[in-house]
Amino acid sequence: MSGTQAIRAIQAVTDPVARPEARTTGTSTGTGTGTSTATRRAAVKPDTGARTEAAAGVITDARARIDDLDGRIIGLVQERMAVSAVIQRERIGSGGRRVNLSREMEVLEHYRGQLGRPGTALAMTLLELCRGRI
Repeated sequence: MSGTQAIRAIQAVTDPVARPEARTTGTSTGTGTGTSTATRRAAVKPDTGARTEAAAGVITDARARIDDLDGRIIGLVQERMAVSAVIQRERIGSGGRRVNLSREMEVLEHYRGQLGRPGTALAMTLLELCRGRI
């Protein structure tokens, strides 16, 4: 997924226009408690940083989606680590080196091409997790 596609996917999850169920009918203006509408909105959902219930709902839903994605990413990284261990075991067992630098350069270039400069740092972290420090 390109960076643009990722942004569009995030917008689809977080945009209340795209998700009518995330919209609310608004806040009432008269509570008789002497608190202003702005104060009530600021207190709506402090852990989200939102100032309206609609925004808090969108943020809460998007965070749940991120938590799900993070769980899947962690699982995939763990799977990648296991596959990498098999590759290293076979390479070393056949008399080869533990690390194949040309392959690592391919991985780095792939991540950079898909995610830009931060992709390189992400790939370096993945490589270190999978093969250990050089």
